[in-house]
Amino acid sequence: MTSTRNALYLQDAHTITEAVGFTQYAEEHGFEAVWQADSRLVREASVPMAAFAATTSRIKVGAGVIDIWSRNAARLASMFSTLDDLAPGRIICGLGAWWDPLAAKVGISRARPLGAMREVTAVVRALLANENVTFHGEHVHLDDVELDYVYQERRPKDVPIYIGATGMKMMELTGEIADGVVLNYLVSPDYNSRAMEALERGAAKAGRSVDDLDRPQLVVCSVHEDRATALDMARNMVTQYLGQQPHIMKASGVPDSLLEDVGNVLTWPATAEQVEAASRLVPDDIVQMLTASGTPAEAREAVDGYLANGATCPILYPLGDVHAMIDAFAV
Repeated sequence: MTSTRNALYLQDAHTITEAVGFTQYAEEHGFEAVWQADSRLVREASVPMAAFAATTSRIKVGAGVIDIWSRNAARLASMFSTLDDLAPGRIICGLGAWWDPLAAKVGISRARPLGAMREVTAVVRALLANENVTFHGEHVHLDDVELDYVYQERRPKDVPIYIGATGMKMMELTGEIADGVVLNYLVSPDYNSRAMEALERGAAKAGRSVDDLDRPQLVVCSVHEDRATALDMARNMVTQYLGQQPHIMKASGVPDSLLEDVGNVLTWPATAEQVEAASRLVPDDIVQMLTASGTPAEAREAVDGYLANGATCPILYPLGDVHAMIDAFAV
């Protein structure tokens, strides 16, 4: 059941010039989208998104994802409106609730993230639909606000809103209010079954089905003809998440004892030496459970596991040779 839909995921492992080349290569090989994250405090998403949009003609460009705290709702709407001006109909707005300790370290409390996500999503959608918005919520306050176009066509912007959800309460909210969900990476396929149930509960509140939502999923993908090499390339990424985002790992069934052992080695931000030391604690079966790693055939088989459990399109996060990974999934 290998997907005919594939997408590429980029963070900050490559220069933007290199990432543009990868995006063009992915477009040439049938990939439908490229997603760029706000990557920690290293890379801000809108600049590479604009570069990708300006140098391609067909591939969609998604924010996968950006936080709802550091840009207010009006600025989020104007950002995505601007990107749509560059690539009409090809931009996807992906929103997320961010994570600690990073948010706390920059003075953001992330209080009541479900309420904040509901308000931000409603307001961004209304502004992109060319509506005049007055809104006084707990998190969002707008008085007589619209995207005040003066020198361009005033039109609704075709920008769907996806939410990057991990916890089941956010997943349920996503099913209720979003056009799609960006399912997280470094989770086991079994995690997806609970996510689908939560999305279905939320969708029912809006009188629809989980099948009415697009459900692309981030998948860490390490491809090499030598299986051991592929697993080793993925191990450091897995290790960082075990130490720094244990809530995601717990959701996937990683043993608490391993999380504790890795957490005792890693700090935030982690040094390369700490990651290397902690990675020696992480066995192959955990790497395989959380990623699509191995030979090209093994990677495709692992991706099929996510598709069989509710994902609609893999968003492939390449480790190692990006061109080889794109070749392995070309349609």
